[in-house]
Amino acid sequence: MSNRKNGSVREKLHEIIFESDTPAGKIFDIALLLLIVASVLTVMVESIEAIHSRAPRFFLIAEWGFTVIFTIEYFLRLYCVYRPMKYARSFFGMVDLLSILPTYLELLIQGTHYLMVIRALRLLRIFRIFKMGHFLTAGNTIVRALKASRRKITVFLSAILLIVIIIGSVMYMVEGGQNESFSNIPRSIYWAIVTLTTVGYGDITPVTGIGQFLSALVMILGYAIIAVPTGIVSAEFISERNMESSNQACRFCSREGHTSDAVYCKFCGEKLNE
Repeated sequence: MSNRKNGSVREKLHEIIFESDTPAGKIFDIALLLLIVASVLTVMVESIEAIHSRAPRFFLIAEWGFTVIFTIEYFLRLYCVYRPMKYARSFFGMVDLLSILPTYLELLIQGTHYLMVIRALRLLRIFRIFKMGHFLTAGNTIVRALKASRRKITVFLSAILLIVIIIGSVMYMVEGGQNESFSNIPRSIYWAIVTLTTVGYGDITPVTGIGQFLSALVMILGYAIIAVPTGIVSAEFISERNMESSNQACRFCSREGHTSDAVYCKFCGEKLNE
């Protein structure tokens, strides 16, 4: 009887913490999101010395308050999944741990010569902002679209690399003897990258007529090239959006992205609903 009751509690907690398509889950997600935003803003404001010096105790209390809340949330996540170590080793499990670890490490590191280390550890609190990924279920669609188009993007980037090497080498031959800015091929390749990406810092400019003509061609080519990866990812993004998915998370591997009528997890094969 006790085991059955504990199981129902874990099921309810999992539904609240990991699922966002229930009223309780939505309330939990919104509350956690507000806490994360407040925590990140507190860290940012605390870095302003003029403000921190006026109320150091407030920031200390606020930091420990956020840390205690996120610690409780972290252990609740471990408690309500079937394989806690698998979740602990996952990306978001590591992020959850990193978001609370620095505050506790400050208790162990003492001495004035460790102050710089402590300040560096305090910067790790910014990892809390990644915990917002729990709410961005639509972001999974973007990630899958990027994964689906990674081969095309790799081929595209390889082609761009060859283009800038060729353009940089040609520009070195054209400008090298008359323009100190193009003193070597690597520096010429740097100019080609800056020009092709339409950044145009202006720290290196051609002075010969042929060089300026080539520069104009590279700039026009840059506008055409920008549209290529956008089209590749957009096509995959539309394809992913056409695949209906739910926010249901697997109790075993904690991964989402299942279709609405899925019975088994497509990642680990375990049954989603018992």
